[in-house]
Amino acid sequence: MRIILLGPPGAGKGTQSERIVERYRVPQLSTGDMLRAAVAAETPVGLEAKAIMESGGLVSDAIVVGIVADRIEEADAKNGFILDGFPRTVEQAKALDAMLAEKGIALDAVVEFVVDEAALVGRIAKRAEETAARGQPVRKDDTPEVFKTRLDAYRKQTAPLSDYYAGTRLLRKIDGMKPIDEVTGDVTTLLDSFRETASS
Repeated sequence: MRIILLGPPGAGKGTQSERIVERYRVPQLSTGDMLRAAVAAETPVGLEAKAIMESGGLVSDAIVVGIVADRIEEADAKNGFILDGFPRTVEQAKALDAMLAEKGIALDAVVEFVVDEAALVGRIAKRAEETAARGQPVRKDDTPEVFKTRLDAYRKQTAPLSDYYAGTRLLRKIDGMKPIDEVTGDVTTLLDSFRETASS
């Protein structure tokens, strides 16, 4: 079960990812977490990343792919993994494809949560209002202005991945505007079909 989750911020990837982890017992791989772990473990790629970060530079796609390559060799990822938040660009997707091909590993699917962006902005604004009404601090990401900026960045950088993966026939679209449990049902039906195909 090796999948990539796609969708704009607020589409529900985090929630669905947690449920996939629980049901299928495969790890969710976050590039931020993997990067910090590689730096802490002082792996060769981690040391390279640490030197770049300490000098104020941005970690290259090659280093990030190297960190993913090391992580998927670990025991808990042998039966599969979920990538959420990576790849972010078509260039990263191509680098990931090349690395997986070298290892003889194939992705099962790229699951895209399709959502209405205007409704998402409304949903985030409502969440911010409810949080403030409870007297709790509103997350910076939950202000409509910041959220719209994140959506714009997604549209420019990451949305083209949908066409890229459609070309590889891996893309599967899920209606992310349904109630959460219905979305989970759709995801489960899809992933169970892949598991049945793999075992037949």
